[in-house]
Amino acid sequence: MSPEWRTLGEGVRDTIEEYQDTAPVRLSQLARALGVPIKAATLAPGISGEIRPQDNGFVIRINRHDPSKRQRFTVAHELAHFLLHSDQIGAGGISDDVLYRSSLSDKREAQANRLAADILMPDDLVLASVNEAREKGVGDLILFLAEQFSASEGAMRIKLEQLGVVDAAQAMG
Repeated sequence: MSPEWRTLGEGVRDTIEEYQDTAPVRLSQLARALGVPIKAATLAPGISGEIRPQDNGFVIRINRHDPSKRQRFTVAHELAHFLLHSDQIGAGGISDDVLYRSSLSDKREAQANRLAADILMPDDLVLASVNEAREKGVGDLILFLAEQFSASEGAMRIKLEQLGVVDAAQAMG
């Protein structure tokens, strides 16, 4: 798991793990448990999601026109901003474009991306699924797991490379 995962308090990690018991991870229920509502919205062109203050908390809006796998990563990414950077979300909120860049520094965006990957594709669940796929003789491991976790092939490729399941050459092709 990422350094960002390790910075979360044990109680927060325990809450997240309650919703990581099966693939795909139950993101909507996790957001609800964290007290962050998710709303589908028509956002400006090129904007995938945003997190903004609302009432005494925050709300996540995702672009209703994006594919479902992108929406899932966007939710995880915005939850990561909530968990890591809530003290830096101003009145205007944070809007992330399709490359998950915002007005925050690239460092904070990279942190949110790493934690989002941990939320969507927890190491132990991915490794268990890798073993299951190998037992079944699955031909395209990346595609199989991406479908199982409702994640993009690119995100799954990166996760498998980080876990040492595939090397960079395998991950590229």
